[in-house]
Amino acid sequence: MRLKTLVLALCVAGTSTFAQKVKYSKEEKKEMNRYLFNEGFDTATDKKVSTFILKDNTEHQGYTKSWEKQRGQILSITMEDVDTRKPIKFAASEISQMYLYPTEIEKSRKAGKFISNMRNYSTKKYSKSVTNEAVPYENQTVSLKNKKESKTFLMQVINPEFNEFITVYHDPFASETMSTGFVGAPAFGGGVIKSYYVKKGNKVMWLHKDDFEDNYDFLFGDNAEFMKKYPKNSVDWNNLSFLIYTYTEMSQS
Repeated sequence: MRLKTLVLALCVAGTSTFAQKVKYSKEEKKEMNRYLFNEGFDTATDKKVSTFILKDNTEHQGYTKSWEKQRGQILSITMEDVDTRKPIKFAASEISQMYLYPTEIEKSRKAGKFISNMRNYSTKKYSKSVTNEAVPYENQTVSLKNKKESKTFLMQVINPEFNEFITVYHDPFASETMSTGFVGAPAFGGGVIKSYYVKKGNKVMWLHKDDFEDNYDFLFGDNAEFMKKYPKNSVDWNNLSFLIYTYTEMSQS
């Protein structure tokens, strides 16, 4: 009896382990490798008027002057009122949403980084690295790297065009995969961001590349049609933005 049970368990495990992968065409693979998130920024200019919407729905406009951060996430921010020119400090817990403009220096650095890696030309949009649009932030309570005591931060939303079900936030301390190339020439490959903060439902978590497979069902498992078309053994971390975009589209229909 025990032998039969063991054989059955091994068969089930073998079926799961060697489940046939879905094969995609060359065109599909190219589409899946596109990077659809907005660029993450870590600065704000005091040359343009920022907008701050408080939890009581009152709106303030002014010039960003300073902030307090923890691991790059904003705990509080001080602005100079556009009319009175008086400084006002807001804790992250007071603000519902805000819209800031990155500095020209950081935009130039991002543009230079884009140009320096050949991979970007087939996966990213240059305009997202040099945006003239205001960058959206929203209030979230989260444990940094899933290890620290939960605190309220103002975090940059990097998928505002498709965040109806899953919201992705910039991780200012995220590392990137290594690129290869020759001195003085554009690099090839690499440059893939290894972590983000992600919200689905009421859960906000730090999602690292190494934990992607373990959290795949949490992210997409409630859409059977999606899971059939994009099973976890047929996709990888590089496809994350495409997968969230496509999951959003399929979940709306």
